[in-house]
Amino acid sequence: MTTKQPFNKVKTPRESRVHERYLRHSKKFPNVWCAGCGIGIVMGSIIRAIDDLQLDKNDIAMISGIGCTGRMPVYVDFNTMHTTHGRALAFATGLKMVRPEMKIIVVMGDGDALAIGGNHFIHAARRNIGLTTIVVNNTTYGMTGGQYSPTTPTDAIASTAPYGHIEQPFPIAELAAVSGAAFVARSTVYHVRELEKYIAQAIEKEGFTVVEAVSYCHTTLGRINRWGTAPDMMRRLKEQSVTRRQADGMSEEEKQGLIVRGVFVDRAVPEYTQLYDHIIERAEAEVA
Repeated sequence: MTTKQPFNKVKTPRESRVHERYLRHSKKFPNVWCAGCGIGIVMGSIIRAIDDLQLDKNDIAMISGIGCTGRMPVYVDFNTMHTTHGRALAFATGLKMVRPEMKIIVVMGDGDALAIGGNHFIHAARRNIGLTTIVVNNTTYGMTGGQYSPTTPTDAIASTAPYGHIEQPFPIAELAAVSGAAFVARSTVYHVRELEKYIAQAIEKEGFTVVEAVSYCHTTLGRINRWGTAPDMMRRLKEQSVTRRQADGMSEEEKQGLIVRGVFVDRAVPEYTQLYDHIIERAEAEVA
């Protein structure tokens, strides 16, 4: 982790309102993330989306696991849970079952979501339980030194793959789509307004929803692979991404190495806790 320096920026009226309403004002700022990290951009997109939807923060819970993204609940003024590695969705499922009226946002990194938490991810999607899941895909284990993760690009160098990574990366959005999620989208931390829009759509949608936010880690994987500085890697997100419409006109070969942005799934599927309530009603009717 790099040392953080205070950054005094002139805030717009909206920024001031959003920060005052949804962030915890304490000695925890400046945040723990490296200068240039996109996780803060994702957090900003989440609280702006919530502000746009005019949701009561007391009706929201944010749950995380372990890793760089796992620190996000420290900063937001919602009901929060910082849980164990890979188990954020398990904790969130339990909370949703007992408090189905709450808007529950789960934030995870790619390792947290798809390695140790991979089974929780696909089964939460299969059940279609009402959770909004934001996966910050930085393609590495950034907090622990740049080991390869389930989304590390093939041939990339990692601290645990010094001669090149030989595995294929998991496509997060596509995996969520085929597993049964009701809404799935992908954007990057460069495309901030697009990301904010997708998060708002995901929060509003009934059922299990997933937004993949691609945010390269310049501190570990970027440094090891000599991909440049944080601004350089932001430019990579701009230059190496296309919309789904653009991708539809490209061959598989042309799409290799590109980030395809857009909405992959938006469908009406019965939500799990609502179905569970019907089971309870039937059981109670039989007893009566």
